Amino acid sequence: MSRTDPYAFEFDDGTVREWRLTDRGAEPTLVEDYTPALFVSGPDDALADLRARLESDPKTVETRVERWATDLHEAHVGERSELLRVGCDRVDDVRQLAREIRGVHESGTHAPGTFRLFDVDLEPGFRYCLDRGIDPAPTRELRTLRLELEDRELADGDVSGLRIEDEPVAGEDGGGDPRSALETLRTRLEREDPDVLVVSHGELIPLLSEHATELGFEEDEFHLGRVPGWTQLAGENTYESYGRVGHSPARYRAPGRAIVDTSNSFLWNQSGLAGLEYMVEQTGRPLQEAAWGSIGTLLTSRQIRLARREWAVLAPQNKWEPERFSDLRTLHAADRGGFTFEPKVGFHEDVHEIDFASLYPRIICEHGISPETVDCAHDAGDFVHDSHRVPELGYEVCEHVPEATDGDAAFLPTVLEPLLSDRGDIKARLADDPAEPEASRLRAESGAIKWVLVSCFGYQGYRNAKYGRIECHEAINAYARDVALTAKRRLEDAGWRIVHGIVDSLWVTPREGVEPEPLEAVIDEISADVGIPLEHDGSYEWVCFVPLRDSIPDGPDEGAGAFESGSAGALTKYFGKREAGAYKFRGIELRQRSTPAFVAESQRAFVEALDRERDPEAVCDVLERRLSSLRGGDVDPSALEITTRVSKPLSAYRKRTRTVAALERYERRGIDRQPGQSVRYVVADDDASGPERVRLSFEAGGEYDVDYYATQLVRACESVLSPLGWDRSRIRRALHDGRLLELSAFVD
Repeated sequence: MSRTDPYAFEFDDGTVREWRLTDRGAEPTLVEDYTPALFVSGPDDALADLRARLESDPKTVETRVERWATDLHEAHVGERSELLRVGCDRVDDVRQLAREIRGVHESGTHAPGTFRLFDVDLEPGFRYCLDRGIDPAPTRELRTLRLELEDRELADGDVSGLRIEDEPVAGEDGGGDPRSALETLRTRLEREDPDVLVVSHGELIPLLSEHATELGFEEDEFHLGRVPGWTQLAGENTYESYGRVGHSPARYRAPGRAIVDTSNSFLWNQSGLAGLEYMVEQTGRPLQEAAWGSIGTLLTSRQIRLARREWAVLAPQNKWEPERFSDLRTLHAADRGGFTFEPKVGFHEDVHEIDFASLYPRIICEHGISPETVDCAHDAGDFVHDSHRVPELGYEVCEHVPEATDGDAAFLPTVLEPLLSDRGDIKARLADDPAEPEASRLRAESGAIKWVLVSCFGYQGYRNAKYGRIECHEAINAYARDVALTAKRRLEDAGWRIVHGIVDSLWVTPREGVEPEPLEAVIDEISADVGIPLEHDGSYEWVCFVPLRDSIPDGPDEGAGAFESGSAGALTKYFGKREAGAYKFRGIELRQRSTPAFVAESQRAFVEALDRERDPEAVCDVLERRLSSLRGGDVDPSALEITTRVSKPLSAYRKRTRTVAALERYERRGIDRQPGQSVRYVVADDDASGPERVRLSFEAGGEYDVDYYATQLVRACESVLSPLGWDRSRIRRALHDGRLLELSAFVD
């Protein structure tokens, strides 16, 4: 692959402008011979009729018949189908033509579903790189420039508050004004010539450009791209994924530069530029398209790229393969998730956490789980092939890889094995303690890989996954349960007690009165047995597993203080102290996005007090002091901000919630908040009605509802003390029993 490949692309009226990085900046090249295409499969007579119709369509440049595999099963048995390739004049014509094929040419003349469409919903840059064999990974270190504007200023159209690289842009008097802000930005753009604009909101692109025009800047005097002009690529929209409402803001293009909208880039916020660059290399999506893509989108892009290159399989517009019929016994066995062990609620000492490294991806690779291999379509008379059966389910997994493919493994393992290998190499390099910034880059790349590996399993069960299949999802779960039970039996035989386990992680402690076998030896034995590395993730001085909130028993009698209860435990709520001294928190309030900073900091103080004193009353002393600060007005209101996601439009809410009150205040300020976006507010008077119940984070005033936040503090304290059998009523009694505070209560 030539390393002079472009990194950014623009599509206008049938032409493509490629931008190649140079030592000094970037240079454009105009391409006029690109013909994007979609593919159609169907009965021969129907395809002939469609071809005749499309040849007279002005959007169509050419039509021809090509041989491709329409799915992984077809590729697996070495077959190909004849498909109609329809070349279009412009990239935007592809989706329009697909709609017309389905809604006009098929409707009324053919039965629904006569035609299957392929390579329809590909992003323009990704499509172009796929068609031309281009690797859009940057060929040198990218230069970035970060631009930020607060929500209120964005809503007001006030660009004087612009921040560049986290520094305010101010005028000579220190107050700032729009012209000086734009002049400063112009100077920075000319001097630094960034390859990537990292913006806090995509709407900054039109806002800054429109202000420049209003202030009299000529087009060649001020432009955010390397040449004048900007383009809106897509409008904002609301979507729902796995029952969660999300918001995708409008997207824009500035010629010659990639734009990363931090409000619309999960991967940027998790892994930064280094993680994005790694995924550009792995998926073939240009940087800007990789930035706005979800983890599922990036995984799908990698799959589409490998399917096209190594399996000659096109990307279907719609998933066609339904779940296969199964008998009742198989359905009962298959309709289960990963194995979980109910946590032993309480305070446990000398605990070890052990994890299967990338369990689900390694199961896929170890056992060759893939849509084309699980109960594959082989005719036994065609050729001899090896297979094995999935535990519990009996699904047959074919081990044959056809000679027609370029790889030597099933499809999903081909997608995942390079990522697993890279992550293993990164971990090994990080273990050598490299200097910064290499260590930072390696951590970012590892984080990007982790998210893709995490999603690969669930994506097999996603109804719209282009290369997903529910039977693969079920098979992976079955193997995971078998692995967990194998580990459980061996650990218990070796004298270890399991106090919690969830899918790929186990927490164990020595059984009372038993000298256990060395844990590392047991781990090595289990790893060899199941074929997946089991790693010792860490040792804890102590761990507390938190009970379900509605299962917390009534407070114990005076003098009781058992450090273990028998109530049901929450599967993902625990906290503990590692032997190295660091605390680990999962699921409790301080790990929740909506928890105010003051409550989160207080909960950490409760944990630290429990660690020092091993005494619930000492924790209550810290709570008493924190409540006193709250009631005395000593807490900065900014530390009481609550952040929550909006799930629907303001008009659709039926209950007068705090979120509704916040939305009403945003509306007063002229700030639009769509479903999927977040609101930030402080509870000012929880007994009030309407917007007076809260105030927004940027509004003046320092009032807050003491009783509301006191309740939040007590709930946070309850999460810490509930493993010891203390509920909220017991905590409140401790606060009112007249005890003198211990000196330790004043130590955070």
